[in-house]
Amino acid sequence: MADLQEASVTLPSDPVAVSAARAYVCARLAEWGLPPDAPTLDCVRLVVSELATNAVLHTSGLSPNFTVDIRLEHSEHLHIGVTDSHPRWPQRLPGAVQQDNGRGMAIVRHLVAESGGTLRIIPTCDGGKTVWIMIPWAIPVL
Repeated sequence: MADLQEASVTLPSDPVAVSAARAYVCARLAEWGLPPDAPTLDCVRLVVSELATNAVLHTSGLSPNFTVDIRLEHSEHLHIGVTDSHPRWPQRLPGAVQQDNGRGMAIVRHLVAESGGTLRIIPTCDGGKTVWIMIPWAIPVL
């Protein structure tokens, strides 16, 4: 396997694009050797769903599309980033807040930490942001 594998897709900020983002990421990971029954895949599916949903729902129409970037470095670290052009960053809600929504980033943070990974948010040059996660690649290198 190469030292660096990369893939990217840009999709419209539309709710139907969330499943397309998830399918795209899963297809690339399968190409890179992640088996369909790998426990990491469930984590990745949910993280991509949450981040893409945030990019669609919380950009208030100010980001006409979003981009999903995937990077696998040295068969050790999987990076997934979701970029939109809205300047507002995800907000951390207090645990006591009773709402039907707004828990996506808490779920993402928990899943990433449970997988031994990290989450960071970085600004983009156009005033938006990219939410990046990194998790260890679960497939041994032969």
